[in-house]
Amino acid sequence: MSSARPVPIEILLIEDDPGDVLITREAFAENKLRNRLTVCTDGAEALRFLRRTAADPTATRPDIILLDLNLPGIDGRTVLKVIHADPALNRIPVVVLTSSTAEEDFLRSHALQVDDYIAKPVDFAGLMHVVRRIEAFHICVERATTAS
Repeated sequence: MSSARPVPIEILLIEDDPGDVLITREAFAENKLRNRLTVCTDGAEALRFLRRTAADPTATRPDIILLDLNLPGIDGRTVLKVIHADPALNRIPVVVLTSSTAEEDFLRSHALQVDDYIAKPVDFAGLMHVVRRIEAFHICVERATTAS
């Protein structure tokens, strides 16, 4: 059994609503999930961040991306297309976390191979459930990566 401390999950949250950012931070803290949360508030900022981490081998790239579809400027759908098309980024798991209930958004997201599509909860208990799903998802991805 290894005595090494678990490595924090590097999470990129792409979300423009300050209230949603705050409640997401609180849910991760409440669940005691070891993570480092980087927040980008629009698609352009997120793409700059992702391109920088893809270009710099010493940069800490996200282990998982939480992506809102409805962003100002460059929206989440475009961010998702860019991630999917870039070989340096397309292996990062993406979880669409959005208030959009449009079937078209769901189908487009899955066509771009998102790893999960979660409708934003309206309460803290619902968000806690989402955080636990993210933790379980990350553990599965980590196990699969170490088994390869």
